Amino acid sequence: MLTLGFLGFLLASYAVIANDVIQTLGTFLSSNHSRSWLLLWGFAASVLTATLLISWYTHGGDPSFGRLDHIPLPETIHWWYLLAPLSLLIITRLGIPVSTTFMILSVFSSGQLIEKMLLKSVLGYLLALIFSLGLYYLIARPLESGAALRLMGIRKRKRFWLAAQWGSTAFLWTQWLIQDFANIFVFLPRSLTLTQLLLSLGIILVIMAYIFNARGGKIQEIVNKKANTQNIRSATLIDLSYGALLFVFGNLTTVPMSTTWAFIGILAGREIALKYRLNKKELKASYKLVVGDLTKVNIGLAVSVLLAYLIGALNP
Repeated sequence: MLTLGFLGFLLASYAVIANDVIQTLGTFLSSNHSRSWLLLWGFAASVLTATLLISWYTHGGDPSFGRLDHIPLPETIHWWYLLAPLSLLIITRLGIPVSTTFMILSVFSSGQLIEKMLLKSVLGYLLALIFSLGLYYLIARPLESGAALRLMGIRKRKRFWLAAQWGSTAFLWTQWLIQDFANIFVFLPRSLTLTQLLLSLGIILVIMAYIFNARGGKIQEIVNKKANTQNIRSATLIDLSYGALLFVFGNLTTVPMSTTWAFIGILAGREIALKYRLNKKELKASYKLVVGDLTKVNIGLAVSVLLAYLIGALNP
């Protein structure tokens, strides 16, 4: 029998992966658009499988690396809990990047934990913005200018950056999964049996295959609109900076954080720095793009807070 908890897992899996895939694999898909989606999917699927098995083995059956320790599973999951993944699914289909952490976890969390998640996420955005601004201000001309990008045509350099990009993608994908497995598995028991683990893994891999076949879907446009994201070296630098931020800041505590806000911060700082250093005439347009992205993620925050209050009112 299909339980509400399992149905919630199905909805959350698709919505979270479809909405958040741009954060970690967006630049990877963009710069490898000429390669078979099966090859790209196989690579990402193997990293995900290894990361999930490590968490399950080292955390006593917990697939979330301890991120759900402070979020107990309700004794009864009522139908209104499904409003969160359903809302996320609708927003995803509209092509709006939102914080899946707030959309999904807030309906299971106390007000105090929501405040901690919000604080950590806002700090993550600010750190990402400042770090990215500084980094790309320094490397814009030597690595991101037109002349620098033309040097990528040299075969030896291209091979080096191709290997570096796949390595940086694996690193970033792992760090993202450590943070966001909680959003996917929040509807399931906090300790999974081997059968439950393998079943859930199979479902996630099928969903990933569908999204990879669609090349990221509509939300992929968020990445494609940014400067040079189809260039392998540019994509590698984005992945490394984002992965380093999640590795250092995201793992300071087990309080869940919005990886979406951090990702938007990385792209915002990069876009502003590149335009300031290389093309100041387009700086104003970059500001509008950054504000637009931030507005979109705040839509998700507003919806998630409303859902949390609604579900809290519906609970007996």
